[in-house]
Amino acid sequence: MKKLINDPSDVVDEMLDGMVAAYPNRLRRLEGMEVLVREDAPVEGKVGIVSGGGSGHEPTHAGYIGDGMLDGAAAGEVFTSPTADQLHAMVEACDGGEGVLCVVKNYEGDVMNFDTAAEMADMEGVEVEQVVVDDDVAVEDSLYTSGRRGVAGTILVHKAAGAKAAGGGDLGEVKAVAEKVVENVGTMGTALTSCVTPEKGEPTFDLGEDEIELGIGIHGEPGTQRTEMMSADEITEHLAGRVLDDLDLDEGRQVLTIVNGMGGTPLMELFVVNRRLQELMGEEGLETWDAWVGDYMTSLDMMGCSITVCAVDEELKELLGAPADTPALTVTE
Repeated sequence: MKKLINDPSDVVDEMLDGMVAAYPNRLRRLEGMEVLVREDAPVEGKVGIVSGGGSGHEPTHAGYIGDGMLDGAAAGEVFTSPTADQLHAMVEACDGGEGVLCVVKNYEGDVMNFDTAAEMADMEGVEVEQVVVDDDVAVEDSLYTSGRRGVAGTILVHKAAGAKAAGGGDLGEVKAVAEKVVENVGTMGTALTSCVTPEKGEPTFDLGEDEIELGIGIHGEPGTQRTEMMSADEITEHLAGRVLDDLDLDEGRQVLTIVNGMGGTPLMELFVVNRRLQELMGEEGLETWDAWVGDYMTSLDMMGCSITVCAVDEELKELLGAPADTPALTVTE
């Protein structure tokens, strides 16, 4: 294993300190916690938007803290949920008096710990709502979940909910737009290689030189199908086909697409995938309103990508296109 780390047990702690050192005017760390919040949190009079999960998916989650997106993010150990105490401290730190929305990816540890944190906050008078994201169309149940996994479509939930909160929406309105994204988004991914966790120091699963995994999650777990290496176009057609079958969109619908790198894939290859993806949208009678290409939700150093499609209406276009200023994503008018 060759990684730019010191002690594997310190990697999350040192990563968070490094993020604050890079963005001292945007981020601050809660003392004694693996939690980052906006430097000006809590923002009085605004619904707080928080998220979190295991580390190793950067820039998710803390990379999306800032104007128009998240107010706070909790970081668990690599591929491990944050604790309920961490999540509770984050919720409290981001409560500006209008309540807090927790955006939770559908993994059993995340759901359980966010539920506990919400109960703790509720006992202290903080109004908390939650939205569980389950956009992965590959599997109904997995190593980490009951039901579908939450993956790269989560970023769009952060964006829409964050924009609604920044525009003065109340907690109910913010939750409603978050759920609207969840109902209209699907994702599927592939791995060309496994990833290597700092603690383990070796691939999380074995994959031959001429093999790929289709339907992978973001925690290094194997996919739903192992097959021989395919061309970029063939992979794109398989992933996008499964997503579109799940969404079952009418011709003429507008969509936002994401080609998301898994951490070890050059942008060159992601743009090759996007080329065929946009052709497919046209062939399916869909209109791409916006196309994102880059590393949004990764799996350490895994080579591969995921494809996300989200159907958008006028409300979602306004929110997803609204200004945002975060370390990992900036949207200007």
